[in-house]
Amino acid sequence: MKYSPQQEKELMTEIWSPMIKDNPYNFVKYCFPWGQKDTPLEDFSGPRAWQEKILKEITTHIQRNERLPSPEMFRLAVASGRGIGKSALVAWLILWMLSTRLGCTIIVTANTEQQLRSRTWAELGKWLTLAINSHWFAKTATAIKPNAWFEEALTRDLKIDTGYYYAQAQLWSEENPDAFAGIHSNYGVCLIMDEASGIPQQIYSVSEGFFTEPTSDRYWFCFSNPRRNTGPFYDCFHANRAFWKNEQIDSRTVENTDKELFQRMLEQYGEDSTVARVEVMGEFPRADDDAVIPMELVRAAINRDVSLTASEPIIWGLDVARYGGDSSALCVRQGNTVFEIKTFGSMDLMQLCGIIKNRYDETTALDRPSEILVDVIGLGAGVVDRLSEQNLPARGINVAEAPATSKNYLNLRAELWFKVKEWLAGRDCCLPNDDELVAELASPVYKYTSSGKIKIESKEEMKKRGIKSPDKADALALTMASSAVSFGGSQSFMGYNFRKPLKSRIIRVG
Repeated sequence: MKYSPQQEKELMTEIWSPMIKDNPYNFVKYCFPWGQKDTPLEDFSGPRAWQEKILKEITTHIQRNERLPSPEMFRLAVASGRGIGKSALVAWLILWMLSTRLGCTIIVTANTEQQLRSRTWAELGKWLTLAINSHWFAKTATAIKPNAWFEEALTRDLKIDTGYYYAQAQLWSEENPDAFAGIHSNYGVCLIMDEASGIPQQIYSVSEGFFTEPTSDRYWFCFSNPRRNTGPFYDCFHANRAFWKNEQIDSRTVENTDKELFQRMLEQYGEDSTVARVEVMGEFPRADDDAVIPMELVRAAINRDVSLTASEPIIWGLDVARYGGDSSALCVRQGNTVFEIKTFGSMDLMQLCGIIKNRYDETTALDRPSEILVDVIGLGAGVVDRLSEQNLPARGINVAEAPATSKNYLNLRAELWFKVKEWLAGRDCCLPNDDELVAELASPVYKYTSSGKIKIESKEEMKKRGIKSPDKADALALTMASSAVSFGGSQSFMGYNFRKPLKSRIIRVG
C-alpha cells in the first residue's frame, strides 16, 4: 500500500502517540492485520495469553520508570517448551522498538547461525511484511534499517542521529567476545538472546556493557528452551533471580499448540524425562545429559546427616593453581564427610607450602591427614617435593595418566570425577554448604572419544565456555585417589567397582 503524505502523517501520529508508543501490546494489536480476511492472521484475534502478559509487563515498566529519579533497565528471561511463539514475540519486540524508539539500537543473537538466520531473522521478515508501517524499513540478511526517505525525514525534521539506528543479527564468538561489545545509544538499546541457554557466561558479561548509557529504554530479553541446569541462563531463574523477571511456560498451556505432539512426547520419553521437562514443560533438566555430576546429587548432599567413625582416616586433596587467575584449593575429607574446602589466592609455591605446613603443624595428631594428595601436573610436583622434605605425607597424583582400574576412561581425571559422582549417588555423604563448590561440581561435561573412552572437559575447555576453573571440585576429586580408604555406593559404573581403592596410580614423589 502506498500512503499519501496526509496518510503518512496520520500513521506516524498514531504510532507515536503515548497509547501505542509506550504500550507494546497496543502496538502489536494496531500494526498487524489481526482477523483480516486473506491474510495469515485471519484466524487470529491477537497475541497469545503469555505473549500479552509480557507485552503488558513492559508497559508497566515504562510507566514505573516515568516516576523514578533514575530509570531502571528491563530484564526478562523466558524458559519454555517448544512451539509457543517465542520467535513471533521476538519479531514484535524488534518492530516495536524500531517504530517507537527512533534512533535505537537492537542486537539479536542466538546460539547458532542457523537459529539466528533461518528461524529468528526469517520470522522477523514475515512480521515485517505484515506490519502497517513496513515501508519505513529495509531488511537485509543480517539487518533492518530505516529506508532512505524515512531516515532523511527523521534527520531533517526530528533532528535524530540515525547513525546507530538499526536492528542487527550478530553472532557471538567465544574466541573474540569483545567483538560483541561496544554498542551504545542514547535513544534506546535492546539485546535479544534467542536459545540463550547455550550462550556462555563471557558473552553475558560482555553484554552488560551495552547498557551503560542512562537511557530509560534499556531492554534485555533472553528466550530459550531450558536445556542446561548450569550457566548464566539458568542463573536468571536461580542465583540471579533478583535481577531478572522470569517466566516458565509449559507448551501444553498455550493456545493453538500441538497438544497431540506433546502427549506423544510424554508417552515416548516419560513425564520425568529430560526431553519432556525441556521440550514440553519448559522446566530445567534435573541434570544436563552430558554433565558428569547431576546438580540434584550435589544439592542433596549439602549438610546431610551422615554417620562418622572417628577411626576413618582423614585425607587432604590439594589442587595447585596453574595460572594466574586460578586459585589453589584444599579439601579436607574424613570418610564420607567433607569438612572444609578452602581456596588460596595468587601466591608462589613456597608460600603455598608454608600455609599447608602450618596448617598441618597446628592440627592435633588425631586430626592430621593420612595423606595429602596433590595434582602434580604443572606446578604441583614442586609442592609435593617441598612437603615431602618437611616430612608431610604428600603424594603426587598425575591425573593425566591412564586410569587406575578401568579402561573405559581416557585418563585418571575422568575416573576420579566419576568416582565423586558414585560417592554422591551412594547417599551417605555430606558436603559443606558452599555455592562455589556446588556450581563447580555440576559444571564439567563429558563426552566419548573416537575410541569410546570417557573424557572429562578440561579446565582450558571450561574457560572457553566462560566457566571458571573447578579448583574446589578438583581438590575433592583428588581425595578419591587415596590408597588409605575407598568410598562410594554399592553400585558400579561402566564395570568399575568404586569401593576398590585407586592404588595403582598413587605416585610417591621424592
